[in-house]
Amino acid sequence: MTQSLFVTKRDGRREPLDLDKIHRVITWAAEGLSNVSVSQVELKSHIQFYDGIKSEDIHETIIKAAADLISKDTPDYQYLAARLAVFHLRKKAYGQFEPPHLYDQVVKMVEAKRYDQHILADYSRDELEQMNSFIDHSRDLNFSYAAVKQLEGKYLVQNRVSGEIYESAQFLYMLVAACLFANYPKATRLDYVRRFYDACSLFKLSLPTPIMSGVRTPTRQFSSCVLIECGDSLDSINATSSAIVKYVSQRAGIGINAGRIRALGSPIRNGEAFHTGCIPFYKHFQTAVKSCSQGGVRGGAATLFYPLWHLEVESLLVLKNNRGVEENRVRHLDYGVQFNRLMYTRLIKDDYITLFSPSDVPGLYDAFFEDQEKFEQLYVKYEADTSIRKKRLKALELFTLFMQERASTGRIYLQNVDHCNTHSPFNPKLAPVRQSNLCLEIALPTKPMNDVNDPEGEIALCTLSAFNLGAIEDLSELEPLAELAVRSLDSLLDYQDYPIPAAFHASISRRTLGVGVINYAYYLAKNGVKYSDGSANGLTHRTFEAIQYYLLKASNKLAQEFGACPKFNETTYAQGILPIDSYKKDLDKVCSEPLMLDWEQLRKEILSHGLRNSTLSALMPSETSSQISNATNGIEPPRGHISVKASKDGILKQVVPEYERLKNQYELLWDIPNNSGYIALVAIMQKFIDQTISANTNYDPNKFDGGKVPMKLLLQDLLSAYKLGVKTMYYHNTRDGASDVQEDIKPEAEDDGCAGGACKI
Repeated sequence: MTQSLFVTKRDGRREPLDLDKIHRVITWAAEGLSNVSVSQVELKSHIQFYDGIKSEDIHETIIKAAADLISKDTPDYQYLAARLAVFHLRKKAYGQFEPPHLYDQVVKMVEAKRYDQHILADYSRDELEQMNSFIDHSRDLNFSYAAVKQLEGKYLVQNRVSGEIYESAQFLYMLVAACLFANYPKATRLDYVRRFYDACSLFKLSLPTPIMSGVRTPTRQFSSCVLIECGDSLDSINATSSAIVKYVSQRAGIGINAGRIRALGSPIRNGEAFHTGCIPFYKHFQTAVKSCSQGGVRGGAATLFYPLWHLEVESLLVLKNNRGVEENRVRHLDYGVQFNRLMYTRLIKDDYITLFSPSDVPGLYDAFFEDQEKFEQLYVKYEADTSIRKKRLKALELFTLFMQERASTGRIYLQNVDHCNTHSPFNPKLAPVRQSNLCLEIALPTKPMNDVNDPEGEIALCTLSAFNLGAIEDLSELEPLAELAVRSLDSLLDYQDYPIPAAFHASISRRTLGVGVINYAYYLAKNGVKYSDGSANGLTHRTFEAIQYYLLKASNKLAQEFGACPKFNETTYAQGILPIDSYKKDLDKVCSEPLMLDWEQLRKEILSHGLRNSTLSALMPSETSSQISNATNGIEPPRGHISVKASKDGILKQVVPEYERLKNQYELLWDIPNNSGYIALVAIMQKFIDQTISANTNYDPNKFDGGKVPMKLLLQDLLSAYKLGVKTMYYHNTRDGASDVQEDIKPEAEDDGCAGGACKI
């Protein structure tokens, strides 16, 4: 019956369906793969063919048939489906399977204004010929199906209105490399281009969404994270809103610090009017965030920060929950609540926390970040001052409200502002850290603007990438990769545009980078260690020591070539203080692993030559970018051996690396008994990471009486994380029964700690 079917070609012609051609393509895609059946894919496809079917629909049907067969027992279908998808993608982009020559591709795309014209201006035809010889298009066949669909949906240059695609992955990698090293001396730049291309296309380095989708195009804003601090004035609020719109439209995730805004009822103009409070302005920021969809690459999103002791905190903590009405809810932002030692101490002592409007307590808000002793003195002084408006709550009541909202929404986050400043690359007296970002891994200085051209304002940007730990066999391999990561990202700071002066001045003077990791779960599995039992502690200590050491070494080398960053004097590095000097020493009881590298010599080199970059490391979630490398995301344990992630292209199945060999070595999220082992690992990483970490807590209600997680346990985990020096906490995940489903918006994991009242901070 199928033999009588006809195909409608792109030009409208009809011709008989060629089953032999389909068979040849599927057979090609199956070459070298195990436990895949060409005939099974054909059978599933043929059932869905119909007379007059379009040729492109035939491709899509075959691809979907292969993708539907992906399972734990037959994981290689993810590569068969990927190869079919690559075949289809190239046909759409080039009209044939073989990609064009790089030079021809660049000329065509520059003329169409889809690639940046500087590529042809900066590189000669001969250099592009050499770059073409570096490209290995067969590496496209190493992608998993989920990776190809993410590339097609988010990263490849395309017309997002018509759906036309103009390139394949190897051009992406090569041209990102070419753009980032364009300003290097001609004698050396092609070597860096080749090495960087190899590192990325072989999945040793992972790049974030803004770089993969944007570098090589005329849009030049590639920082993943933008931190904007708002002052307590209408001018500053409006400048903040304007900055949000500019950066959301250019693919950045936003952190907003609104902690300075005075509370409801505060006097304005010497009592001529009273303040409407925080919520109307939070709504204003929400509108700014949601006004742009980031060009179809990802939706605008932001996390807004405020201190636990803010007078409106009881209203602010519930802004995201489903109860209440629109007038008293701001549900489309996430929130980061800020804590410090005094807040935890009041909890442990079963004492009270006093709430203030920042406008009523001079110096308190700044001291909250800059000087913990001064903060405590001022706080106690203002508590005793009867002339100041205030409210007292039992600390347990306030912490319980925070934890209830964190548990019910999953997205009320936590920042320990004292750890962010005492264990920091910045001198808190000169450059305090007052906020984090959307994913809580960035911790950088900010200053409010009074208008968008304010030269005194400071918008912090961070440019990211990650090491694929799964591709590392020996820690010494990190040294050349660290050099490539630091050089490329440092070049990006000069290459990109800055729509707001406050962002330009901060970026060029501080030159902040954030290199993280992906595939940590696979790394643990292949080394035979686990999250939960302490067996991964030593390996993690050695690994993250090497990461930070080699990143610092690379930045020091760059400083010797190009000079230290202009505000190096505002870092603790300038004082000879390294991360190994300022971490919470309680951690030593958890991990006594000795340092393995020559930190004292590095200290001398940094004191002599400085660093090109104020920060170098941050551990981000990498939810979608890790899929490109067929890696587990960030530092999280997988929810199942096969994850099912929703995207705008449908359901994508991805199998953990080396499933058949290592399936019994992976420790799955909901098999981990509690959060204590994970929290310890995060704290070990934080010992070396100079910014912070996207770290999650995970709870399975079925493990507890009545199907409810005890509040005592939630608070114990909070205290344990603080005690070990963890700076930030990201998602609170609650198991909903779908154990092997890993939604695209939800990473994972962490747990347990010291017993409530016995915990000493």
